[in-house]
Amino acid sequence: MPSSLRSCPPPAAESLPLAVRVLCRVRHRALRTMGAALFGLGLWTVAALVVEALRGIPFPTPWDCLLELCRLLGGATFLEFTLYEHVGASCLRWLAGFLLACALAVSYAGLALASPLFRSVSLPTVEVLQLIPGLAWVPVAILLFGLGQTATVSIIVLTTFPVLALSVLMGFSCTDRDLVRVGRMCGCTGSDLFRTVYLPSALPHLLSGLRLGVGSSWRVLIAAEMVTGSGEGLGFAIIQSRWTMDYQTRRNAPSVRVGMKGAHCSSTLSRISG
Repeated sequence: MPSSLRSCPPPAAESLPLAVRVLCRVRHRALRTMGAALFGLGLWTVAALVVEALRGIPFPTPWDCLLELCRLLGGATFLEFTLYEHVGASCLRWLAGFLLACALAVSYAGLALASPLFRSVSLPTVEVLQLIPGLAWVPVAILLFGLGQTATVSIIVLTTFPVLALSVLMGFSCTDRDLVRVGRMCGCTGSDLFRTVYLPSALPHLLSGLRLGVGSSWRVLIAAEMVTGSGEGLGFAIIQSRWTMDYQTRRNAPSVRVGMKGAHCSSTLSRISG
């Protein structure tokens, strides 16, 4: 074979047809997802076998939980509600708290950007709030709002707000001064400058904060539902399994659903942020 043919480089990825590139990207993502799922299921199976071998306790395997999850997805009731009703109740509480935290975080960052005095006075408090674990807010929320959904939503807000506020404020602070000058030259002032210059510039930091906030808010939601007596929801279903002594299947099926829902939210934000 001539040396000129042997030295020919492989075709660049950009030269491939669009359909082929999309297919390769989808296949790569599918293989990566399957690999991550198999790795997690493998660890779970090994842990179940080790616990049963060393302690003689029947620990639920992925297959056991899958069977129970399929039964619940088929419409079987659990604690007087179906799995869909538990998931729906948890998602509504999480969405209410998360959206309220986002609105408060953006508003706070805007005020801190407009007033250096307000920023210097309030920023230490927000930083301290970020260090407080979500479960530490449970007694405070119960004292303020009693048992119920309001307490759960308030715990989500108190846990998520500091993370989002600091991320958005960092994004506003890193805005290019030249972009601000150009915006002012174009006649933008006040809210217009905030909407057209600062907010788009802070979007990467906001998306990063959203990813962190999703994880923390989802975790504290489940914990809050266990304590605040919500009556329905995934956290309520998990804690009630303790009293029914159903540790093997029903307790873990909602836990699996919790993980799947949280992973879906995080994956969606990851794709949006690129």
